[in-house]
Amino acid sequence: MSKSITRRWSVAMAITLGTAFTACNVNEPAKQLEVSDNLLIQEWEGAYQGVPAFDKMKLEDLKPAMEEAMALNLKEIEAIANNAEKPTFENTIVAMESAGKAFDRVATYYYLWSSNLSSPEFRKIQGEMAPKLSDFYSKISQNEKLFDRIRTVYEAAKENPLEAEAQRVLDLTYTRFAMNGAELDSAGKARYAAINKELSSLYTKFGNNVLADEEGYVTYITKEQLGGLPESFVKASAKAAADRGKEGMYAITNTRSSMDPFLTYSDERELREKVWKNYYSRGDNGDEHDNNQVIVEILKLRDERVGLLGFDNYAQWRLQDRMAKTPERAMEMMETVWPAAVARVKEEVADMQTVADQRGDKITIEPWDYRYYAEKVRKAKYDLDSDEVKQYLQLDKLREAMFFVAGELFNFNFQPVPEGSVPVFHEDVKVWEVTDKTSGEHIGLWYLDPFARPGKRSGAWATTYRSYTTFEGKKNVLSSNNSNFIKPAEGEAVLVSWDDATTFFHEFGHALHFLSSNVKYPTLNGGVRDYTEFQSQLLENWLATDQVINNYLVHYKTGEPMPKELVQKIKKASTFNQGFATTEYLASALMDMYYHTTDPETIDPDTFERETLAKLGMPKELVMRHRSTQFGHVFSGEGYATAYYGYMWADVLTSDAVQAFRDAEGGFYDKEMADKLVKYLFAPRNAMDPAEAYRKFRGRDAKIDALMRERGFPVPKEM
Repeated sequence: MSKSITRRWSVAMAITLGTAFTACNVNEPAKQLEVSDNLLIQEWEGAYQGVPAFDKMKLEDLKPAMEEAMALNLKEIEAIANNAEKPTFENTIVAMESAGKAFDRVATYYYLWSSNLSSPEFRKIQGEMAPKLSDFYSKISQNEKLFDRIRTVYEAAKENPLEAEAQRVLDLTYTRFAMNGAELDSAGKARYAAINKELSSLYTKFGNNVLADEEGYVTYITKEQLGGLPESFVKASAKAAADRGKEGMYAITNTRSSMDPFLTYSDERELREKVWKNYYSRGDNGDEHDNNQVIVEILKLRDERVGLLGFDNYAQWRLQDRMAKTPERAMEMMETVWPAAVARVKEEVADMQTVADQRGDKITIEPWDYRYYAEKVRKAKYDLDSDEVKQYLQLDKLREAMFFVAGELFNFNFQPVPEGSVPVFHEDVKVWEVTDKTSGEHIGLWYLDPFARPGKRSGAWATTYRSYTTFEGKKNVLSSNNSNFIKPAEGEAVLVSWDDATTFFHEFGHALHFLSSNVKYPTLNGGVRDYTEFQSQLLENWLATDQVINNYLVHYKTGEPMPKELVQKIKKASTFNQGFATTEYLASALMDMYYHTTDPETIDPDTFERETLAKLGMPKELVMRHRSTQFGHVFSGEGYATAYYGYMWADVLTSDAVQAFRDAEGGFYDKEMADKLVKYLFAPRNAMDPAEAYRKFRGRDAKIDALMRERGFPVPKEM
């Protein structure tokens, strides 16, 4: 999941609504107001155009730095809004693009603590800052004089359009302000701001509740309960227990990276049930960290807020500037795939029940059995053992494979920076310099934070600390990938599943999207949510290319490449378990849309989730990928609210684009296709309408039939 919304206060309205934020632009000495000696607000120093002082940051500096940075940014905004000169693109839009550098710098530290280094002390600051940040953003988005200037420039450009990138940033800025209440009357603006303030606190509360349940529920097991578990997982679990003061035991943490392999391999059914319930009940335990009422309050406030703007529901408002445009179009796409996915689940469950019966297990498949028996079916049907595959999936070698792909497609070279030359926020973080292979030109840095730890949010994501722009001179990129792999015992290789390897490539796709940026204005580094997952999903496909398999997927002990027979088994089994994968994802995406197209006054989350899934025909043997009370994409912010469907929308584009590479003379490494990939799909970021960009790449719009074939589902006749 990308966490890159790159533009300070011109994207402030999106941030107000809880969208994940990343500071992006390097500091410019000119035009900046004087700042204090607080480290967190200082211009970044050192090589590579300056880098964050992650090694020197102190939490006690954060709150005063944020308050100072907000005050400075508001002074800049007031200066723009009160400019006596006639509004022009230069003195209004360009001035807005240039403002907020001090705030960017502090926000980099703030959101790093939030995602990677959260602690009770930080969460206290976060709780205090959330309403203050909301007020700050509202003062910008509801500044009448500022919006009058934007509107004047916008109307003038209708008569005399600007050059393409300038016109795009103007259109995006105007739309963003209009979508966030800039045209409301005084009373409407006041209520809009008040709602945002309430929501900001609720988003923080929701996310912290989930994090508390992830940290608070750890299952400790003994040596006698390790049956079926792979050696690498056992060693990592022993270390996780020792780190928590439970030497001699084994810790199953309440995160996906620990839960998933345990449910896949453990022979202890009662323990599987316990681990499953711990994970899927996060935020739903009826205690101080329960999120059900938080969801209700969020839904009501969102509905009221868009009602002020004249929309029938939140989804209508949110999708107007997305590729789908309307909730109906998004639902149509999902409903095309849903029946085939559910039908496949029934087939998968039948196969699993047969295996269970043959083993004499005398059970009926339950959700905590699905992964376990699916693995048995995989072995029986395809003679494919997931643990055998893991022996060839070393994290370090996968990273080398990603660098190889980046070199072939993007002409990038990755070189480790000298130890200690770039400050990092944790000893696990490593940094590489990215350059152009041909010219040697410096492009930026890539940070990797691979391992799970207390205080780090779950999952995997990509972010930027600074994004590329040229309007004030070329700025390099500071990009980061963040994962939650289980840290191995000393001297042991990090072995991951095929799914985790795919996710690693996916998130690296976001980093390549950042590093490939070729835009003038900072706002254009932002993205359209149902499009920005496309580039990362596309990169997943290079994991299974022969060049990667033959050179980087080698046995962690012998160094021998993955046998051709095993490769064939993996490829043959590529559509295996697609019923489970597609259904658990689509259930979450559909619930997201139903939550935001239903009158919130009628919603009790537990009941609504259960009854809605029953109406959809959700198989009882699995659950949503993200149950409502832990659905951080949707309820700890608004980046993916009514946009979780975007992964599948993007996957339609992905499957169609992959087919173009398959058809090319050079396959996945075809130079002409790679050039078009970078030119039209990566470099423009949001400087070009996504639909137009895809048509330039493909020569037509994407079709859904490639996606259906890739998942092994029947292609609808009308396709």
